[in-house]
Amino acid sequence: MRFLHTSDWHLGRAFHRVAMLGAQAEFIGHLVATVREREVDAVVVSGDVYDRAVPPLAAVELFDDALHRLADLGVPTVMISGNHDSARRLGVGAGLIDRAGIHLRTEPSAVGTPVVLADPHGDVAFYGLPYLEPALVRDEFTVERAGHEAVLGAAMDRVRADLATRAPGTRSVVLAHAFVTGGRASDSERDITVGGVAAVPAGVFDGVDYVALGHLHGCQTISERVRYSGSPLAYSFSEADHRKSMWLVDLGTDGALDAERVDCPVPRPLARLRGTLDDLLADPELARHENAWIEATLTDAVRPADPMARLAERFPHTLSLVFAPERAPDDPQVSYARRLAGRSDQQIAEDFVAHVRGAGPDEREAAVLRDAFDTVRADDAAREVAR
Repeated sequence: MRFLHTSDWHLGRAFHRVAMLGAQAEFIGHLVATVREREVDAVVVSGDVYDRAVPPLAAVELFDDALHRLADLGVPTVMISGNHDSARRLGVGAGLIDRAGIHLRTEPSAVGTPVVLADPHGDVAFYGLPYLEPALVRDEFTVERAGHEAVLGAAMDRVRADLATRAPGTRSVVLAHAFVTGGRASDSERDITVGGVAAVPAGVFDGVDYVALGHLHGCQTISERVRYSGSPLAYSFSEADHRKSMWLVDLGTDGALDAERVDCPVPRPLARLRGTLDDLLADPELARHENAWIEATLTDAVRPADPMARLAERFPHTLSLVFAPERAPDDPQVSYARRLAGRSDQQIAEDFVAHVRGAGPDEREAAVLRDAFDTVRADDAAREVAR
């Protein structure tokens, strides 16, 4: 069976205030053309269809258009909700849509009930694991402590239990939306840390033929059978070096796997430039970036006058301007934001405790902080679900 693995469409998202709906529509057209031209048997979409729980009308209309075009091709599509989606909203009408060959999997309770598709060699069971917010699904999966590894492990136990009841030789594909150990993150993914831990080991998914992951925006291979497709478009300058693509997967009779990357259209290249303003304006080597979307980091010791306007004369698509004067690390003018770069909420809070009283939190106090952050995240997630 040949299927196309994609994820993280984020319909409705902008890129530094630049509307991306046109580029997203171009991607949908490319997806449909690939399905037709490469004779794809099924499409899997591993979450974050929308960029937010209540998407703009134009994004909903684009999603509707995508579903109609895929249904018109007669190619089954299996998709799950991600952490950006409202599972309830995305799943509305799932029973009716299912009849058209569009299979929406948004309910945690249904993780062990696959979409079963057949090819000349037998059945392929597609199991949809929507994004599982640990604090909201711990009762469903009866885990003692809410955490990503615990709930995903319990969900996969249901998958393996169902698979064991099926005919010998039944092949299996799991769609999941998670941060798996070994994956490389970018700046455009929403943090899903719980208890100080975001990542789950790839071994959680043992026992199936292919795991189609969503959440991380870079296309990457965790193992031969565990892969991220990445987002079809760049949504942050940290993705400037990404090659945006989808996985075209051939799953053989005996579970043998062949995966090919299919490139996605690029609306405009990205470039991250760094240097003094005068150097960026004069350097002939930068001519190749004059039509790109630009993030410029200025290293001038003193902030120059009208930097954005001057940059735009050479780089008309400059979208982001960062000031990072080159100073010694112990210079008191080093910004607070730079000192905090790359540190988690937990680390920042523990540093604050150490600053205030001269000693960091002990193990019990650190656990209290973790529980507080987890409660806030769970409350935020519950509010999004309720919206």
